[in-house]
Amino acid sequence: MSQATPVMSGAEPFDLPGGPVGVLLCHGFTSTPQSMRDWGQYLAAAGFTVRCPLLPGHGTRWQDANVSTEDDWYGELSAALDDLRGRCTAVVVAGLSMGGTLALRLAERRADDVEALVVVNPSLLTERRDAKLLPVLAKLTPAWAPIASDIKKPGSTELAYPRLPTRAAVALRRLWAAVRADLGAIRAPLLVFRSVEDHVVEPASTRLLLAEVGSSDTTEVLLHDSWHVATLDNDAPLIFARSVEWIRERVPAAAPETA
Repeated sequence: MSQATPVMSGAEPFDLPGGPVGVLLCHGFTSTPQSMRDWGQYLAAAGFTVRCPLLPGHGTRWQDANVSTEDDWYGELSAALDDLRGRCTAVVVAGLSMGGTLALRLAERRADDVEALVVVNPSLLTERRDAKLLPVLAKLTPAWAPIASDIKKPGSTELAYPRLPTRAAVALRRLWAAVRADLGAIRAPLLVFRSVEDHVVEPASTRLLLAEVGSSDTTEVLLHDSWHVATLDNDAPLIFARSVEWIRERVPAAAPETA
């Protein structure tokens, strides 16, 4: 029997103990928990219990992503939510890029278990014309040009795959379609951070989200000094501080005196 591919150093999942409110973090497509670790440590220091799983097919080699599906990714995140629900009185789900897409899916399918949502440059669609060729491309080649490390800040690097796994990208498109179809089912308060300049996800994703989500409490914060991987970019301190403030305003148990 073949052994599983080792996880890249720095790509490991993390679980940080804290108070009664949990925050479930989710990284993006071809990425790893490394992109969420600084945010997670900030949240833990603010008194939250934090967990960030490693999605199936990620953090090893890009070939592994091509044998994972949107159901595998969702299942891993849902299991992590179960774990936090068992330890915390309330759970907030937060994600970057595809991690934001999966966070939205959790809020659609498990509305009673998600207290609030925080998403950073979530992806729901693409306006790239060549994307229509993806199903054909996936049959012709297993990988394409990478999308990782779209970061403005000099010296900051995302730990992610050096190639785009095409079959996994087709799975991501299926996830987009499923999430778009059920946006009206989301009732949780929603905080969206969007980079004004993003070379991976177009503004149309956030426009669609805010137009069709069922939440009555929505907030959009524009990031003017970051590109796509904003949790590792110049606006990361803004994301970290604003998310803590916003969660405390909406989840009573997250107030400093009880955290």
